[in-house]
Amino acid sequence: MGKRGIAGIGQARRALALLALTIWALSAGLVRAETCAPGALFIRGDWGQARFSVEVADTEAERARGLMNRPSMASSAGMLFVYQRTGRVAFWMRNTLIPLDMLFADERGVVTRIHSNAIPLDETPIPGGDAIRYVVEINGGLARAMGITEGSQLHHPALEQDRAAWPC
Repeated sequence: MGKRGIAGIGQARRALALLALTIWALSAGLVRAETCAPGALFIRGDWGQARFSVEVADTEAERARGLMNRPSMASSAGMLFVYQRTGRVAFWMRNTLIPLDMLFADERGVVTRIHSNAIPLDETPIPGGDAIRYVVEINGGLARAMGITEGSQLHHPALEQDRAAWPC
């Protein structure tokens, strides 16, 4: 076998060792593959930590449509609304068929206000505050049931990572 064949074996061994180390780290819980995936939103606080499978609404059209016309949503699901600028936001429940909790968060991804159990189909504006950058919608009553409070932190790749309280 020539030098290239021996070098190839060494590279293959290193690649296998790296793969084995990665698999071990994942199984040991030292590394979480989904911790900063677009479809996974984590929320943490003094109450603990939760993971939601989310859709991201980061365009004007997606934010306008939101969770309208959906008859149900899995308890571990939600929607993350992302704004390009921090500012005043208000939501309503037009054409929204399920009660929702709305978590309003600042530019650091810190929850500053929670609106519980928004009433389906109600068009009354629900103000989020003056300095909002992100909004999370989850099933109505879930924030209280889980203990999610103001001051909780969001963890998602759509957050500006250099400002995030809990970066990826």
